[in-house]
Amino acid sequence: MRIVYNSEQYYVAEYPGQQGLELVDKRSSRGTFFHGDVAEKFANAMNAAAGEEASTEHIDEFLDNFSVLLNFPVVYH
Repeated sequence: MRIVYNSEQYYVAEYPGQQGLELVDKRSSRGTFFHGDVAEKFANAMNAAAGEEASTEHIDEFLDNFSVLLNFPVVYH
């Protein structure tokens, strides 16, 4: 696992061996997992958003668009 992005509101972790990305909203303690082609498209879109403006506010605003997909509760062990 490799943390790709981390802010007060979100984190994005990459799982290279599984070709996946995990997106977690820290405020709601909910997340989702993107796999394969979907993970690649999400990563490309996130990189494009960062290329437009690399501020935390801009990236968090971009990630807000995915809130409807955050179906899974985050459970800490």
